[in-house]
Amino acid sequence: MSKGLKAALALGAIILVTALGSYFRNDILNIFNKATENLQGFKSTNVGSILSQVAKEISAPTPLKIGGSSNNVVLTKEKIVAQTNIQRYNNGTLLPLITNSKLDQAALAKANDMFEKQYFEHVSPTGTGPGDLAKKYGYDYILEGENLILGNFKDEADVVQHWMDSPGHRANILNDRFVDIGVAVVKGTYNGQTVWIGVQEFGLPLSACQQPDSGLKTKIDSDKAQLDQMSAQIVSLKTEIDSTNKNSPKYSQLVDQYNQLVVQYNDLAQTTKSIILQYNDEVNAFNTCVSGS
Repeated sequence: MSKGLKAALALGAIILVTALGSYFRNDILNIFNKATENLQGFKSTNVGSILSQVAKEISAPTPLKIGGSSNNVVLTKEKIVAQTNIQRYNNGTLLPLITNSKLDQAALAKANDMFEKQYFEHVSPTGTGPGDLAKKYGYDYILEGENLILGNFKDEADVVQHWMDSPGHRANILNDRFVDIGVAVVKGTYNGQTVWIGVQEFGLPLSACQQPDSGLKTKIDSDKAQLDQMSAQIVSLKTEIDSTNKNSPKYSQLVDQYNQLVVQYNDLAQTTKSIILQYNDEVNAFNTCVSGS
């Protein structure tokens, strides 16, 4: 091949590379901008902030005071639970409530505290309410309810029937979102009278809702940091390309570097977008579960 032909081919290659480089640079710059737009509006949301925003609902109807003469009847929490689940079955075929040891502890503490401090309210004289008790005994809830009753009764069915005859207490017993129950039924002296105090603690635990995968969030944060670094490099390369003679070999090298980096950026951006969509689906599912909607 003659030197003249080689020179002509080389010049033609430079012109072709320059032209293609300019085309690909502009085309991929558009891809880069589109990939950036795809991520705009994504707001970083860590799992901790989601959990702290969960609205913890408490249902605590006015406590019931029932009359009746003192007798030798012995009431048990197991039969109170059984009668409660019978009512759930008979009034909508609701799933039975499961006895929860933490709620049992909270219920017993509540009954004993009312006898000790001689009050009959959901909130103690020291300001402790149903949610505080649940938290104290390690029950992390989304929804919590408390039924209170005081008096003398024929049996456990009589106790539960009094609650069922009261709209607020009935609503707690038949709430289809509750899954757990704790019960205490204690005999003692209240205002000089021998009476029973019954306590029902209902709960929907936070664990009932699948929490978003924190690993996905960690991956998103890592990818976004990497994308930010790549974006800065792309902008820097573009500035250098714009200030470089288009007919120089360096220009072609910079265009190649630019194109490769933008392709890598775009691939990572698309992958990250897919992870974001998956994470957001999990967040939405969690929020739907928490809200009961």
